[in-house]
Amino acid sequence: MPRHPLKKALPLLFLLVLLAIACLATSLMIGSASIPAADLWRLLWQDDGSVQYRIIHELRLPRTLSAFGVGGVLALAGVLMQALLRNPLADPYILGVSGGAAVAVLAAMLLGLPLIWQAPMAFGGALTSTLLLFALAHQGNWNTSRLLLTGVVLAAGWAALISFILSLSPPMQLPGMLFWLMGDLSDARYPALPLAVLAAGVLITLWLAPALNLALLGTQRAAALGVEVRHLHIILYVLASLLTAAAVSIAGAIGFIGLIAPHMLRLLAGSDHRILVPGAVLIGASLLVLADTAARTLIAPMQLPVGVLTALLGVPVFLLLLNKSYGKRT
Repeated sequence: MPRHPLKKALPLLFLLVLLAIACLATSLMIGSASIPAADLWRLLWQDDGSVQYRIIHELRLPRTLSAFGVGGVLALAGVLMQALLRNPLADPYILGVSGGAAVAVLAAMLLGLPLIWQAPMAFGGALTSTLLLFALAHQGNWNTSRLLLTGVVLAAGWAALISFILSLSPPMQLPGMLFWLMGDLSDARYPALPLAVLAAGVLITLWLAPALNLALLGTQRAAALGVEVRHLHIILYVLASLLTAAAVSIAGAIGFIGLIAPHMLRLLAGSDHRILVPGAVLIGASLLVLADTAARTLIAPMQLPVGVLTALLGVPVFLLLLNKSYGKRT
């Protein structure tokens, strides 16, 4: 008798949990001051008054947990956008959704609005971009070419607006805006927010998983099987936009995590969203933790924008997926 798909996936999910723990530990140990693995567990729980304890709790732990939360949020946003658009190439960064959120946040910075305005502004920008993408790409026949071209045009439009906003920005404010725009976790000192957003997003998406699995069969077949397709699309619009907005407002425009993580999990365990959601979140979170660790250590004491490293990894993966997508059509 064949095993249930969830039972078959448990060993993989367990390995991904171990991978995430290893990435977190590596991030906490590596830096300008190395911390031995033998001391790490003790320093996490025992305040011995040492400099190492302060380094972990005041610098590395908040940033590492923030990277974990943001990476998981981006991966989950990628899963939702791929389900919404029924295309494995969908990603908030590639399709311009992150760009829309970034424009809104930069506009808030330029106008001098309080920090509390950044998250709702980012949500408005992300939701606007998502709705534009869906409305413009879903005309007649749905295909990869139309989707990608629409996303590229939207991303180019947001990039032009970003350049316009930066050209109007005061010189003293400009370096910080540029570094944030390329993806920056150096000021992410409150990990409770991305972790809470991630937990809520995962719970909602797992609740939607049966409907998402049926939606893979196509709109008409899903409707025939009892899925309220219109309501599902609205939920996906809002949830994907909220997740993208949260990630952008915390860490800037970090690309390709939402593309790489779901694709890696599909290669390992298929497209069942009950497995895809937790697995992709763990992979995305681990990837961003490792990328952020590299960003702050490769040319220490200087730091690289983490978005640069994720792009260097994501561009060849995207080209590979694009090539495979066109290869299947020819």
